[in-house]
Amino acid sequence: MRVRGAYALGKGIKVRNKSVAVLDIRSSEVCAAVGERGVNNTFVIKSKYSCGYEGFADGELLDVASFNAALRDVVSATLAAAGEKITRFHVGIPGEFLRTLVTDNVISFPERRRIRQSHVQAVTSMSRPADGGGYSVVESSPVYYVLSDKRRVVDPEGCLSDSLRARISWFLCKDSFAECVRIAFGGMGVTSLAFVPSPLAQGNYLFEPQERDLYAALFDMGYISSTYSVVCGNGVVFSQSFSVGTGHIAALLMDELKIPYEVAVGFLGKVNLNAKERLTSKQEIKYRDKLYSFSTASLRDVIREGLDGVCEMIEECRHAFAEKDMSGRPLYVTGDAIKTIRGTAEHLSNRLECAVNVIAPRLPYYDKPAFSSLFSLLDAAIGAK
Repeated sequence: MRVRGAYALGKGIKVRNKSVAVLDIRSSEVCAAVGERGVNNTFVIKSKYSCGYEGFADGELLDVASFNAALRDVVSATLAAAGEKITRFHVGIPGEFLRTLVTDNVISFPERRRIRQSHVQAVTSMSRPADGGGYSVVESSPVYYVLSDKRRVVDPEGCLSDSLRARISWFLCKDSFAECVRIAFGGMGVTSLAFVPSPLAQGNYLFEPQERDLYAALFDMGYISSTYSVVCGNGVVFSQSFSVGTGHIAALLMDELKIPYEVAVGFLGKVNLNAKERLTSKQEIKYRDKLYSFSTASLRDVIREGLDGVCEMIEECRHAFAEKDMSGRPLYVTGDAIKTIRGTAEHLSNRLECAVNVIAPRLPYYDKPAFSSLFSLLDAAIGAK
């Protein structure tokens, strides 16, 4: 299998034993990277490789052999180019393979006392959900803590209170997915895997603390699978994935216009939903010595129909989240597919009747939504060291 878009950056950098290795698993490609923290909260990327594969949908890998081959290709290439020994990888878990639960428990004390780490650990331990049903807990993160005087805090240590209430996000990974990843890493010299929920990593990296305090809705739009999450405090209070993305819009074009899938994908990048062309405007693509030509208006109509299906799924997620009314609140969109069709954000905004803001890493050269999940994982991995 050929590794697409492979390149290494930062060769010759002196090793300072601060490097982390991450594997970002998207629904159209996997990407491995080794990096460390740079100045001003940036990153130094020592090696980075990506490779396409068959993807996943409905909580299942579409082709396990394709996934394994892509993972091994990018990991081996990244390790070879990193210039140092790497034995631990942080693996992002896509929303399709996650269950997100929020617990709300309280412990009380006979009298006011200063909250210590042991108290935080106690309320966390009593809140942990049981493994089962093919899922196991891989991570937890506090949404917030509440003291006896009703103050809501992110870090309660050192505060005086006669009780401690904790709202905690718990993330359970599908066992079959985790096992598939472990098998794929076999024999590569990687002795430790840390599974990181991608919605949590993105929420904590992309949003400032004050934005998270007010509840922030994040839509990660992918090629085959997309995830809608609501971030609050240091946790995720709602997350739901659905197998709809730009690949499905390309499939809709293919069916409606009776064209090859590769041609449909090409037309997605040619149409601008906001442009004002003449009625006679056409788009053309030559594929395998055959010219495919369609009016821009007809292409735009089919693409809008596909995006309306995405909007319907987002609306369903909004209604499923009962804790806070998110209608009319800004929706932040990111992911490798959000920029595929020009004018997507504006169409979502009009259809959902809310502000839609594209969010991406605040980094030179990488300030694109396609890099959100990768750099969120890097940030989470560095923070876990």
